[in-house]
Amino acid sequence: MARPEKHILVCTQSRPDDHPKGCCKADGGGDIANEFAKEFEERGLWGRFKLNTTSCLGACENSPTALIYPEGIMYGGLKTEDVKPIIDQHLLGDEPIESLQVPTEVWS
Repeated sequence: MARPEKHILVCTQSRPDDHPKGCCKADGGGDIANEFAKEFEERGLWGRFKLNTTSCLGACENSPTALIYPEGIMYGGLKTEDVKPIIDQHLLGDEPIESLQVPTEVWS
């Protein structure tokens, strides 16, 4: 397998309904991952980009989240309709979408 240009990690962490942090799974993380997979399949992007689901990325207050490497850019509060712009602008166009990025304080 060739090294992918970018790696997309989508949080699908599951926690009990009453957990104070909530969870990306309940907020649609699985739907986000499925939408990336669908778009990758339709556009023939498998191999060029790598998609994985993951447990907690640490920005629970911004769920659901996705983290893109090698840039280390995290997007939050995602909806399935955000996936196409992320693919078009960030993955293919190398222009991250500032309006979808989580606050830089999550890394503090």
